[in-house]
Amino acid sequence: MYKHIIWDFDGTLFDTYPVMAGSFKETLESHGIEEPLEEIMNQMKVSITSALKHYEEKYGIGKEFVTAYNSRRKEVEFDRSKPFEGIVELCKYVHETGRRNYLYTHRGESSIRMLESYGLTAYFSDFITSQHGFERKPSPDAIQHLIRTHDIDQSEAIMIGDRDLDLESRKNAGISSCFFTDKRVANPHADFVVTSVEELYKII
Repeated sequence: MYKHIIWDFDGTLFDTYPVMAGSFKETLESHGIEEPLEEIMNQMKVSITSALKHYEEKYGIGKEFVTAYNSRRKEVEFDRSKPFEGIVELCKYVHETGRRNYLYTHRGESSIRMLESYGLTAYFSDFITSQHGFERKPSPDAIQHLIRTHDIDQSEAIMIGDRDLDLESRKNAGISSCFFTDKRVANPHADFVVTSVEELYKII
């Protein structure tokens, strides 16, 4: 049983990819570009930066597009984004069993506002967002900050995420990792692979 659970946000705590990809597709269409939603989601699951670079190289989109996309996403994501089914109960379970949840995301403060809207912030001991200025994943800097700040024994900590960046950052910080995905596939960076919240109970 792990005492310290470090969560990614997008695609792990909250099912936000459909909202982000939908906003991206709408913005592409406003620029006269048609792309399959599934392909956009696949690009975003690598990273948002990777997706933007991919479509910049493919269609020459630039800062104007990024501004329009960010504006569209912010208009809809708060109302449309929800936690994965069972996540609220799992975070509450971790908290009530005397253990700790932490957030580590490249998002800004919007992640905390969304957690708060579902009553989740009470179950978290700390939050690392883009506002803190740590080097981006897979750098271990943010996780190491949590380890120092909360006197965490690395053998008692696990990072849960849906991307290789999440898993590599935990490896670089010397803690365990769990790959949370919709399809059961082997991942060389993960100690565990799960496809549902129910499976997480068996690990953490």
